[in-house]
Amino acid sequence: MNMDDGDLPRPKGDAASKLAAEDLAPYSQGELDDRVELLKAEIERVIAHRDKAAAHRLAADALFGGKS
Repeated sequence: MNMDDGDLPRPKGDAASKLAAEDLAPYSQGELDDRVELLKAEIERVIAHRDKAAAHRLAADALFGGKS
């Protein structure tokens, strides 16, 4: 496996794609509000993980002389 394989987009069947395709019509206003809050929390979690991974990559590149 190439080290850059992790940079490739996920297949269309991933969780985010399934969420995006879900019909929201059956949900009440309150359920939609709850869903928005859960999704915001998940976005923050993903951003934090991305930032941590980027910092780790920069540190490794600085230490081992990674890509330019």
